[in-house]
Amino acid sequence: MKTFKVFAGVALLAIGLSTLLVAQGEKKMARKGPGILQPQMKVEGGSYAAPMGKLGTAGDVWSATTMGASVDGKPNKAMTATVTGEILDFSCYLQIGKHGEKHRSCAQKCFTAGQPIGLLTEDGTMYMLMEEEHDLRRDGMTDFRKAAIEHTAHIMEVTGTVSKHGGFSALYVQGYTKK
Repeated sequence: MKTFKVFAGVALLAIGLSTLLVAQGEKKMARKGPGILQPQMKVEGGSYAAPMGKLGTAGDVWSATTMGASVDGKPNKAMTATVTGEILDFSCYLQIGKHGEKHRSCAQKCFTAGQPIGLLTEDGTMYMLMEEEHDLRRDGMTDFRKAAIEHTAHIMEVTGTVSKHGGFSALYVQGYTKK
């Protein structure tokens, strides 16, 4: 009976240790991200270590127009951050994995037609890029889309407000109000 108790104790310890190792492995995988689709499609403008340029300006987490448009003056929780990634067509990337220089002209046409703008990080995490200023973007008084079209398929450093909900991530960019 004593041998059985020792065996059972060792078995429980092994199960606990393997559960802990699996959990740690899942955490490492979560940090790694989902990976980049179609990695053979190369970016020629910039790299993750040396982005081609910068987009967006640091400011308040949410602008006055976003605060004013929010429910009861309480916008969703968010934080200011700078994220490095490839500017790409969110739709084409998720649908068929296209990105990089060979997809640049198609993505620029899609952006011109109003398709969503994406930012692909080195680990494969995707952000939807949008102008932050709520009323101004609604009324067509921002021109971030022009900057995105110019830098399509380039790796850029983008500063803005990160908001996440229900598995979606967005980076709201400030500094593109039309003058």
